Amino acid sequence: MSDIMESSRRQNLDLQLQTFGPFFRITAKSLETQRELGRAEGVIRVWFRGKILHLDSIRLQRETLGMEKSIFGIGLFIGAVAIRYGYDSSCKTTELLAINDTHLYHLKLVRFYKRIGFRVVHEVTGSSLEDLGHMLVWGGVGTRMDANVEELMIKWCSRFKNQSISS
Repeated sequence: MSDIMESSRRQNLDLQLQTFGPFFRITAKSLETQRELGRAEGVIRVWFRGKILHLDSIRLQRETLGMEKSIFGIGLFIGAVAIRYGYDSSCKTTELLAINDTHLYHLKLVRFYKRIGFRVVHEVTGSSLEDLGHMLVWGGVGTRMDANVEELMIKWCSRFKNQSISS
């Protein structure tokens, strides 16, 4: 976690993790303006397969679109804190819904989550009885995706390692 926090500070981001029981919130603020750039919220759920990191929402502010860092770069930092928190909480799996607000943005979200290591579990369209449960849990339609927490840690941990050059 300290590597993620240090790496974010080098990008002028202040990341904060707040927890209350099984619930968590991660906020990203600009160190320059102190404005909130994004946040993630979720819960650690206990299930028969073990603990699950349930990412309920990840919201990024529109102003991040004009920044040097891409909107997905800030999302990657927020997601890294969430995944590390899930790992520290003994979660084996993480789950999310790539919401389908607009077709183009939905395609970008699904492609982004696949690239970082998530796999498609179910397309929630609202057209089946099975979708009803997903829609009640997630509050909308989109692509349900899962990832193995440990595999995400292995794949992405080097991205946040201290990159200082030793002479």
